[in-house]
Amino acid sequence: MSDTAAPQPIRIARQRHKLRALIRTRLWAQVLSGMVLGFGAGIVLSPDMGWLSPETAHELGAWMALPGQIFLGLIAMVLMPLVFASIVGGLTGAQSGAALKEIGVKLAVFIVATTFAAAWIGIALARWLRPGEGFDGLIQAPAVLPEADGLPFSDAHASDIIVGILPANPGASIVQGDMLAVVVFAILMGIAALQTSREKVAPFLALLDALLAISMTIIKWAMFLAPYAVFGLMAQLVMRAGLETVAGMSTYVGTVLLGLLLLFGLYLIIAVLFGRTGPVHFIKTCGGTLLLAFSTSSSSAIMPMTIQTARRLEVPGHVANLVVPLGATMNMAGTALYQSVAILFLAQISGIELTPGETSFIAATLVASSIGAPGTPGVSIAILISVAAAFGIPADGMVIILGVDRLLDMSRTTVNVTGDLVASLVLRHAGGAGETAES
Repeated sequence: MSDTAAPQPIRIARQRHKLRALIRTRLWAQVLSGMVLGFGAGIVLSPDMGWLSPETAHELGAWMALPGQIFLGLIAMVLMPLVFASIVGGLTGAQSGAALKEIGVKLAVFIVATTFAAAWIGIALARWLRPGEGFDGLIQAPAVLPEADGLPFSDAHASDIIVGILPANPGASIVQGDMLAVVVFAILMGIAALQTSREKVAPFLALLDALLAISMTIIKWAMFLAPYAVFGLMAQLVMRAGLETVAGMSTYVGTVLLGLLLLFGLYLIIAVLFGRTGPVHFIKTCGGTLLLAFSTSSSSAIMPMTIQTARRLEVPGHVANLVVPLGATMNMAGTALYQSVAILFLAQISGIELTPGETSFIAATLVASSIGAPGTPGVSIAILISVAAAFGIPADGMVIILGVDRLLDMSRTTVNVTGDLVASLVLRHAGGAGETAES
């Protein structure tokens, strides 16, 4: 039987099988090679070496990163329909409303608990290692960047914020790339479809299957660019940041990386205790996807690969299709850890000593701001400025950490994706999930 004549679910399964085969066989090695070669090229072509002027290095870096921009553009083009179709498909694939409720409650507990743990790991390390100690008094004036005015911690009433979560215009939310609004819309549509007779929603679900199949085909095209994208993006990062910038911030960078390593270890422990999966098997299965997360710095961009990796961990299709998109939007423990270190770093270089009560409020605020943050590069900076402004910490010092933010963004994205995969493992039997077929 040809692909043209094959039933639609079979064609979708074939596309996913091809994507899994690509990830499992060659892709991880190509991505790793691209990362190493890109790092080396970035060092050689960096203005620090004296071969190129800063202007020439900036221009060359932009061209070298072009495959990476095309790769991310292809992913972004199908990201919204993919998220919508995956979440609705995952919800309608649940065995019952009770099973769906069980998955939702357990996922919420997992996200809140791990994000709180991550924030406190970051705070404890920042208080112990004091990465901002060498910069004491660098920032004197309590100035706040004006961009903080329109960010999540403005003076909007709590009821307005809650109402604002509901997408009044779903089409506009899709066009604007408002991931949280699309997720909320997909959840409502999926729950409504689950409570409607199968006969009436069958055409709608068939349309979503077709949309998912088309999106997976475009994702497969983009994956062929992945090694070149990783090479170019890594080279551009090193060329722009420079080795001196990274070396000068070594204590701060080391504090964040140590915290992320501890959080990664916590996830492995959770995978063993609650997911019944050994750490070696987990790392071996997920390694290629985590490398791609590191290089692209976007949990949303690699979401299709994360779903396929969850399936390779024997997570049922409807669970993976529901947990991973929600995790890519709400499960940001790595981001919370990074922000907790950065906030205390900004306070330390400004000569501000935070009380235990203020630190506790900061931890709670970072948990709230991290959950629901878009899984795209750079969004943590906006949240960081907002939280700093809310607690009277001068945001002028942001310019100091911007030079190394890309490296840390890549690292925390890797940990965020690890959290999504561990959440899928923990929830694979939730609600009596026993389905193993492609969905």
